[in-house]
Amino acid sequence: MNDTPETSSAPPVAAPVATPQPRMHALPLVAMLVSVLALAAAGWSWSDSRERIRDLKTELGRRLAESGKDVSESRLLARNADDAMRQVSEKVSHIESQMATSQQQQLALESLYKDLAQGRDQWTLAEIEQVLLTAAQQLQLAGNVKAAIIALEGADTRLQRLNKPQFTALRRAIASDLANLRAAPSVDEVGMSARIEALVAHHMDWPLASAQTSEAVPVPRSVRAANFGQELWSELKHLVQIRRVEGNEAVLLPPDQAYFLRENLRLRLLSARLALLSQDQAAFRADLRAVLLMLERYFNTRDAGVADAIKEVKRLSSLQIAIKLPGIDASLAALDAYKGEH
Repeated sequence: MNDTPETSSAPPVAAPVATPQPRMHALPLVAMLVSVLALAAAGWSWSDSRERIRDLKTELGRRLAESGKDVSESRLLARNADDAMRQVSEKVSHIESQMATSQQQQLALESLYKDLAQGRDQWTLAEIEQVLLTAAQQLQLAGNVKAAIIALEGADTRLQRLNKPQFTALRRAIASDLANLRAAPSVDEVGMSARIEALVAHHMDWPLASAQTSEAVPVPRSVRAANFGQELWSELKHLVQIRRVEGNEAVLLPPDQAYFLRENLRLRLLSARLALLSQDQAAFRADLRAVLLMLERYFNTRDAGVADAIKEVKRLSSLQIAIKLPGIDASLAALDAYKGEH
């Protein structure tokens, strides 16, 4: 096709005039040549395009195969992921079921522990209430401050072991009552009782004002019958006696009544000791006053033992045994308030 314009555009040369028949034969040849060249170019282009298309198909097939393989692997991974997710979901469901069961068990245990704790608290409160009532009785009936202090300390120790804030008010009330009891004045009941027992132990040694050497003691009837002569002679000797006495009461006391006098004196001293233990001030002083009266009337006040006994009885009579003790009303009130709230 490029040769045709060049041929048509060549300058004319001087040549002999040719016949028109040879030019007519060259044109088809040129056209045929151009056609052949065009066909060759088209064939080469088609072949090249075919090769390219084949390469493209091959590459596309390879890529499609690779993508298909990737898709298969992705599907396999997705299937495995689904299986793993299903297994995880089953495990999660199982764990959730176990958690729900454990939560129910925990709630049941908490409820049981709460019931046990409440039962334990109620049992402890019942024991503390009994201890406080016992301490109150010890204070009211016997005036035993030490026993009340020990009881309150034991109750406070029980509450301290529980260590719960709801018992704070009760512990404060117990501490207040403990402070009041510890500050209360105490009576030496043991010492005073020992002093009275010492008087009782020596009451047989004190001589009577109406006796010179000995006192008549009641003896059994069989012994009296055996020694009738001796007793008669002794009585005859005592019919007439000259003594120096300070009052008429000793003269009126027969010798055989000394035993009953001493027993009466001993009973009065024991009664005074009972009044001391019960903190009965009036009975205590009345008994000691009666003892003092008997000592001064019927016993020899010049004797050192009798004089010491009179002084001891006077000292005991001057002591104050009836002391107003504080109660534990605050502790009992706090316990009642706690029981009312719970």
